[in-house]
Amino acid sequence: MIISDPYFYLIAIPVVLLTGLSKTGIPGLFGGMAVPFLSLVISPLQAAAVMLPVLCFIDLFGLRAFWGVYDRPNMPILIVGLVAGVVVGTLIFGLVRQDVLRLAIGGIAITFALNNLFGWAKNRPPSKTSWTRGVFWSTVSGVTSFLAHAGAAPIMAYLLPLRLDKRVYVGTTVWFFFASNYSKIIPYAFLGQLDTSNFLTALVLLPFVPVGVKLGLLIQGRLNERMFYQISYWALLGIGVKLIYDGVVQS
Repeated sequence: MIISDPYFYLIAIPVVLLTGLSKTGIPGLFGGMAVPFLSLVISPLQAAAVMLPVLCFIDLFGLRAFWGVYDRPNMPILIVGLVAGVVVGTLIFGLVRQDVLRLAIGGIAITFALNNLFGWAKNRPPSKTSWTRGVFWSTVSGVTSFLAHAGAAPIMAYLLPLRLDKRVYVGTTVWFFFASNYSKIIPYAFLGQLDTSNFLTALVLLPFVPVGVKLGLLIQGRLNERMFYQISYWALLGIGVKLIYDGVVQS
């Protein structure tokens, strides 16, 4: 039985449209916003389960746009950390309380929003490729991505200071999250997350993916991206505050 709450679809459909839009070359935060948004109406763990098939489908559009485009020195580093993060995420998945997860996701959302709104790290000199930092941040990304598809902030903490070419940077994140999302399919199935209700709900949302991609193609070059992202980051900040409030109230 699919999720029948109309408020869920009132949030889920725009989220899927925006996530699809973000895979057309407009640098996206929307994949990381999906679970915080959906956590307003369903549990974070169910939100992650519903979004996994959707994200896997969206990733195919990203690969088409960035086929073979990624930073080769860093990709082995990121994959090692990702594997470790998925293993850790699988082991602790059933141990994480819903209120604690809401607090964690809220904290990630607030940190990500504030960093992008105020650019605390933008004036640092470029960093160098590092196995230590790369494996650490990609492991953190693997864990937060496994629990809540919220792996963008940790991986950005490592990649952005490297000051990669913009297309190489976006391509690297596209390939990383393709590997991340597809590596979660078997563990999610093993943990019972891909049950009939969550999977059928995801199928209902899939037709909105190409619509979002098409919208992204139509508005590319015509959009005041600065204002668009400023509004998005403030929205994400508000969601983070709301999730932390919910986590405190339910704890």
